[in-house]
Amino acid sequence: MTDLEAVTRWVEGYMRAWSSNTSDDIAALFAEDAAYYPAPYAEPWRGRDAIVAEWLARRDAPGQTSFSWFPVTVGPDLSVIQGTTTYPHATYSNLWLIRLDTVGQCREFTEWWMEHD
Repeated sequence: MTDLEAVTRWVEGYMRAWSSNTSDDIAALFAEDAAYYPAPYAEPWRGRDAIVAEWLARRDAPGQTSFSWFPVTVGPDLSVIQGTTTYPHATYSNLWLIRLDTVGQCREFTEWWMEHD
């Protein structure tokens, strides 16, 4: 599997988890000891169980969002994607920093987002 295939598979899994909000879909994305930074410089959610709990505490209703993305750079240690998230009431530009392990789970994830005017 190429690095791009691994990142594409992970983003597709993220979108599936975003839509389903099931613990299993969310947990499948992250390594046991992963760190999830919900915003740059924010305290990370540490560990798979904490990530699942924090995600579910902030979940979006299914079907509430659309998300499009493209890779900025993809590598064996760090991949960066740019995306656009559209809600009924707002649109956001996103930059995601993704560090996958050798089995395709994320070990570190950082979201950068900015609301459009």
